[in-house]
Amino acid sequence: MSATIDIGPYSFTSNDALRTLANLGGLWESQMEGRSSARALALGDALAARLATALGSSAPATAADLHDLGVRAAAALKGSALLEPLLGEAWVALREAGDALRADGQMPATATGSVVQVSASAGGVPKAPVASAAVGFGGVDGDVQRVRIHHGRPWQALCLYADEVIEMLRAEGHPIDRGSVGENLTLRGLPWDEVRPGVVLQIGTVLTHVQAYAEPCNTNSRFFLGGDFQRMNVARGPVSRVYATVLRPGEVRAGDAVTLEPPGLGPIAMFG
Repeated sequence: MSATIDIGPYSFTSNDALRTLANLGGLWESQMEGRSSARALALGDALAARLATALGSSAPATAADLHDLGVRAAAALKGSALLEPLLGEAWVALREAGDALRADGQMPATATGSVVQVSASAGGVPKAPVASAAVGFGGVDGDVQRVRIHHGRPWQALCLYADEVIEMLRAEGHPIDRGSVGENLTLRGLPWDEVRPGVVLQIGTVLTHVQAYAEPCNTNSRFFLGGDFQRMNVARGPVSRVYATVLRPGEVRAGDAVTLEPPGLGPIAMFG
């Protein structure tokens, strides 16, 4: 197995691949939560059956087993030739499930907003504002994660946050500002409770697929009263940052329009 696994234009280190599988259940569940689609569920069931077979299990498996199967696969497949094809199947299934949910009317109505700040850093937080940035499949050009083990996977290419949430947190007395908690793009005007895993955002010329909620990190504790960085945990309401996969690269700048679920979206080509 090579040092990196390339799926189309997306590059995974071995650690990225294993951690993606370990997070597979969470990625699937957050996209499916509160939504119903027989076509999406069939994709999850097929992926679960494939993982179970690869792990040597003959027991029936369904999408409900993806959390356990993903964790087991991450533990069992380090250095295995099976890692690359299984990662590829999981990556495609997650994307195609979004299309199935959309086709079955499970995505929110189109809404529009704007970019109020583009931010980047050479490592660590806060990220500083930049006038504009090129965005590739790996994220904002020139932006670096100081601790790579928890960050930098293709489904974490862009970190997005709502300006309205930052304002609310500041009103509560938290010393947070745009870019403080590591978001690349601070957005305004969108219904943030609807910006959740599964949706598509057109940001300037960049098309993205929101893939996960960003886990709060104690690196951000200094931006919260009493160090309560869990204040931005999704369990406490629509206050979480989100991670997005880049579907089509481009350029973003402050003032660019943002569209949640652009009208007329059909199945989206996986690789640009």
